[in-house]
Amino acid sequence: MALTTKDIARLAGVSQSTVSRSLNNSPLISDETRGRVLRIAEELGFELNANARGLSTNRTNTIGVIYPDDYLDHDVSLYLGSLLTQLRKILEQWDLDLIVAFKENRKTGVDSIKRLVMRKKVDALIIVQSHTDERTLEFLKKTNIPCVLLHFYQSSKATEGIDQVYADHVAGGYLGCEHLIKLGHRRILCVSAEGEEEYEQRRCGYRAALERYGIAYDPALMLNGDRTFQSGYDLVMDHEALFDSVTAVFVHTDIMALGVMEALKARGRRIPEDIAVVGYDDVELSAYFQPHLTTVHQPREELAAVACQHLMELLSSKRTVRGEQIKIQPSLVVRQSCGAHLVSTMVHDTDL
Repeated sequence: MALTTKDIARLAGVSQSTVSRSLNNSPLISDETRGRVLRIAEELGFELNANARGLSTNRTNTIGVIYPDDYLDHDVSLYLGSLLTQLRKILEQWDLDLIVAFKENRKTGVDSIKRLVMRKKVDALIIVQSHTDERTLEFLKKTNIPCVLLHFYQSSKATEGIDQVYADHVAGGYLGCEHLIKLGHRRILCVSAEGEEEYEQRRCGYRAALERYGIAYDPALMLNGDRTFQSGYDLVMDHEALFDSVTAVFVHTDIMALGVMEALKARGRRIPEDIAVVGYDDVELSAYFQPHLTTVHQPREELAAVACQHLMELLSSKRTVRGEQIKIQPSLVVRQSCGAHLVSTMVHDTDL
């Protein structure tokens, strides 16, 4: 015979409603009582039925994550994959499940967001897309489901009333370029990408750093790739004279930066002695190639933590105001490819 909440109540010496509240982590129950109930439930192998829990609390304890269409492209997905890992880690700590989907089902064309919400599959949504259409945004506001737009900042009027958590890419572009300037570089080639607003923001930061240090912006020192390793490699091979004319390269994705470095090495250029390289994203691979890549770290841990915390506050009604925009600051991770360790050694020797 299956164990019931009535059995647990008898063993714990509490009411059946207290057992139900304890299993659903209600703040109305003391930590001591909740702990006693959970210990008994665990010892006896009791697992609360998810459907029954949903009926009593109107919750599924599941969060939907909507990812961009290019997530499956390996060269693009390394950073987003690490962001998803952070989201999963945090939500699992809160005993919440994840459903990961694209905006539309690739087989049927059905809108995944509307399907998940209308079928009551999720309690809240985290949307990781560079653009969400106005009709979908209005649907989200009409249904009043807790929702956060994560990673990509969306500047349309339709996003008013929806929380956004994103990195300050203008600051990131500034950080990477300023670091190279402070190392003594004046001709800094920028390798960026097209299509997403975040890359335009990184280019704005690059130009702002040049202006701040009195270096004229030269559009000839701006190239665009397609965010892939092969793209970075090909840009070097197709613009050999341009790469030979600069002392540093600031690449707006780590994957392209690694391609740039491999092509430079294939041409006999030493990194960082002949040319310095700085990337952007701080994906795990950036610390595996030689030399290790200096890069701008996207604060994925903080982005995930803030987004999840916002959803929890909305779900628990601790926060009723919506439409907050939270900009998280990136940071610089200094490794070998920029030559900072060589400059430091030279300064030390001079001091001696």
